[in-house]
Order: sequence, then C-alpha cells, then structure tokens
Amino acid sequence: MSPHTTSSPQLLDVASPERTHWMELPAHRSSVSAARRSANARMDDWHLPAEMTAEAVLLVSELATNAVCHTPSVRILCGIGLITDHCLRLEVHDHAYAVDRLPRCEPGPEDEGGRGLFLVEEIAHTWGIDRSRLTGGNAVWATLLIPDAT
Repeated sequence: MSPHTTSSPQLLDVASPERTHWMELPAHRSSVSAARRSANARMDDWHLPAEMTAEAVLLVSELATNAVCHTPSVRILCGIGLITDHCLRLEVHDHAYAVDRLPRCEPGPEDEGGRGLFLVEEIAHTWGIDRSRLTGGNAVWATLLIPDAT
C-alpha cells in the first residue's frame, strides 16, 4: 500500500493554537477514543461540516490505532490542523525509529482488523509518512479538503 504522496506537503504548525490542536496520549487502546473525542470537539469548535468531521474522526482513530498497536511507543502525539481555509491535516506521531514505511497488510474476508490504511487511502485526499521532528519516530498524516460552505 503506497500513500497518495510520499512526503509531507506541510507539517502542522505546533505554535498556532487557534488553527491546530495537539493531544499527547499514552500508547494504549483507550487513548484512541480520547483522541476521537478531542478531535471531534475541536472540529466542532471550528464549525467544520459534520460529514467531514466524521471522516476526520475516523482517520484519527485509524492512525492512532496503528501507532498504539504496531509501534513500540509509550506515548503518541495526535494533531489536527487547518493548514489552509480549505484543507484539514491530521497527524499521528510515534516513536518507531526503525520504520520508514508502512507494512502492507492484506486482511482476509473473515479478519476483524487490518483495514485501517485501506480506509485512510479511500477517505483522505492525500496521506503519507515522514520522520517526525517532534518524536524522532514516524509522523503518519492525512489531509481532507474542506468543502465550500456555499
């Protein structure tokens, strides 16, 4: 599975609290629901369309789940941000120092998991993986286009 793009078009600005929201969470399964709730609340504050917010929350959930389940991280960073008035960016940073690409997973029809990155690929406008300047591990990111309010 290859990302729509291979390098980050723009990392989130960690110093812009009105346009970004960061969560530092323990790398535990319960943190995934905390990331969903927090991201949903911030996107509601930004008055983003409900359908887009639902897609973004799903993407945050999938990226956070991958970081929690498939890396040696003790903590993860989840970020969402309005990088332009028409583009939302989601990032999950982990501490997987040795991985520079995501492993291909092909779940069978009876498998309960393994479809997260397929969902990311289908829903996101673009997505990819970069080395995190915040953790030294991976930063897996996705973007969504914000529909016009007209």
